[in-house]
Amino acid sequence: MQSTTETPRRIGMVGVGLMGHGIARNLLKAGHSLIFLDHPGNQPVDDLLAAGAESRASAREVAQGAEVVLLCVTGSPQVEAVLFSPDGVLAGLAPETAVVDCSTALPSSTAKVAARVEAAGGRFMDAAMTRTPKEAEEGRLNLIVGAPQALFDELRPLLACFAENIAHAGEVSAGHTLKLLHNFVSLGFAAVLAEAAAASRRSGIDDAAFLEVLGKGGGGGVVLERLRPFIESGDASGFRFSVANASKDLGYYHAMTDELGVARGVAEAVHALYSGVEDQGMAVPELIGLLEKRS
Repeated sequence: MQSTTETPRRIGMVGVGLMGHGIARNLLKAGHSLIFLDHPGNQPVDDLLAAGAESRASAREVAQGAEVVLLCVTGSPQVEAVLFSPDGVLAGLAPETAVVDCSTALPSSTAKVAARVEAAGGRFMDAAMTRTPKEAEEGRLNLIVGAPQALFDELRPLLACFAENIAHAGEVSAGHTLKLLHNFVSLGFAAVLAEAAAASRRSGIDDAAFLEVLGKGGGGGVVLERLRPFIESGDASGFRFSVANASKDLGYYHAMTDELGVARGVAEAVHALYSGVEDQGMAVPELIGLLEKRS
C-alpha cells in the first residue's frame, strides 16, 4: 500500500458488505473519518463503530458533509437507487463532493450516472475492484479507475489506503468497461478449470497430479491458485465470489458487447454454465463438485 493523504478526509460510504467492510476498516486505520449507511447487507460493524465510524439511516445523511462518497454495492440498479432515490446520495451531496463507484456496473449506465452527479454539482469516478474479501481486509485490492486525470491524481492517495494496485483505465466508465473484460476472462478461466478438474476426477486422476501438471504448464496462473485450496481440501474461503455474482457480471458483459457490436460466442457458453446452476449462492470453486456429479 502507498501512503495515505496528508489531511484526513470525511468519507461517506454505502455498502459495508464482504468487500466494503475491508475498505471501511482500512480507511479508518488510515485516519479518515467514516459515516456509513446502516443496511441489512452489511457485514458485522462493531469493529468499525469501535474505531470511530458512525452509521446513518439514509444515503442522504451519509452524503451530508462528506468530501468523498464511496459506493460498494452490487451493480447498476443498486447504484442508481442509492444515488437518485428521494432520500439518496444526491439529495445530500455538497458541491464538489466526489462520488467513487467501486461496484461492478454497466458502462453505459455509469456514463449516465456520472452526468447526473456532475449536473448536481458533484464529481464522479468509477473505481471497480478486483481480488477478494481477503485482500479487501488486508488493504490490498486492485482498482481499475475511470476518471478525469485531475480527479484521479487527487484521489489516488485515498484509494491507496485500501488498494495495492491502482490502474487508470481512462475517462469515466473506462474502469467499469475494463472490469467487465477482466471478469469475463477470469470467470472464463475458472469455468474451464472447473470442468477440467471435474473430468480429471471422474477419470481417476489424483488431484495433486492434476494441480502439478496444470500449475507448471499452460493452466498455471492466478485463477488456478484461487481454486487450488478447494481442489486440495474443499476450502472455498479464498475465492468467496458467488455464482450469482458471476452470472450478473457476465450478463453485464453480454449487454456491453451488444452495445459494442462485438463477438461473444465464448462468453455465451461461460454465462450458460454459471446461470444454469440451481444454487446461485454457491461459491465459484464449488462448481467443481457440481460438475463432477453431473452424468
